[in-house]
Amino acid sequence: MQRRDFIKRAGLGLAAASTATVANLAAAEDLPPIKWRLASSFPKSLDTLYGTSELLTQRIAAITGGKFEIRAFAGGEIVPPNGVLDAVQQNTVECGHTCGYYYHGKNKAFSLDTTVPFGLSARQMNAWYYYGEGWTLFREFFAKYNIVNFPGGNTGTQMGGWFRKEIKSLEDLKGLKIRIPGFGAEVFLALGAVPQLLPGPDIYPALERGAIDAAEWVGPYDDEKLGFYKVAKFYYYPAWWEPGPMISFYVNKEQWEKLPRPYQMAFEVAAAEANVRMLANYDAKNPPAIQRLVQNGAQLRRYPDDAMKAAYEAAQKIYAEESARNPDFKKLFDSMRAFQQVSDIWMGLAENTLANFMQGQLRAKK
Repeated sequence: MQRRDFIKRAGLGLAAASTATVANLAAAEDLPPIKWRLASSFPKSLDTLYGTSELLTQRIAAITGGKFEIRAFAGGEIVPPNGVLDAVQQNTVECGHTCGYYYHGKNKAFSLDTTVPFGLSARQMNAWYYYGEGWTLFREFFAKYNIVNFPGGNTGTQMGGWFRKEIKSLEDLKGLKIRIPGFGAEVFLALGAVPQLLPGPDIYPALERGAIDAAEWVGPYDDEKLGFYKVAKFYYYPAWWEPGPMISFYVNKEQWEKLPRPYQMAFEVAAAEANVRMLANYDAKNPPAIQRLVQNGAQLRRYPDDAMKAAYEAAQKIYAEESARNPDFKKLFDSMRAFQQVSDIWMGLAENTLANFMQGQLRAKK
């Protein structure tokens, strides 16, 4: 089934008719029971990230009457958190739930599957994927790695990290040791910082003992769970390097092609629903979480203008250099940026204008 046909039929996984169609197909045909394993990059304590994998497996089991069973494993249980792509590619596990920018070192085009500094918002990312060129271009790219990819959630624009000391200007970033992945790390390096990539469980102890000066993770709800406010009180915003980070489901291409079509449809529908629901979940949980963090001593700070402008300029230079040497990156980035240039006009015209007005009214309790 072609991408647009699937979208029309599945309705992003929320149409009951589509679910019923898949269930009827699975029941009508004498399909064999199939068991897969899913490796997540996330610990069970991060219930929204890891929980999205469980949502996928539960939906697939329900749609197929229990015939297609996928067991989810948290990061580190059977595969290292940053080893999911390799495990899926090599068929160590049939599928995984992870972030493309964890594999920035393999090919920087992977980062575009998650997010890049000053890139697409969550809504724009879905629009580009489902109705722009994103889906087609990424399917071509991932096929080189023996993988079939699916959007599998989004956190929305993230917070800009926890800092042990206040950042008042661009100069304060010089020599700063910060945990950050992907192109965000490259931009911070260009600004004079010292980026490091650490898995989630290692961030708190590194901050606590001063091995790093700052760390970014996700946003209020997840950051609160990991307790960063206890060891670094300055909480910065926005995460200009993560404007709309998408989490993805990766499936081994050979396993996917062997899967009966009704089971493929079940996976497609469940992945689309998981993609929509993760963002809704974060949008519901982050507001009360940020209030609790402030009550517990977190001090909110906005990135200084000179740091934001320098980061933007550094990012554009990095993209130009990568495009010149990496055709995979150039093809994907050019499509994304062309989509963003048009989309941002619309978002700024209606969405942002109304949001800014309403924030003023609601804060004034009108």
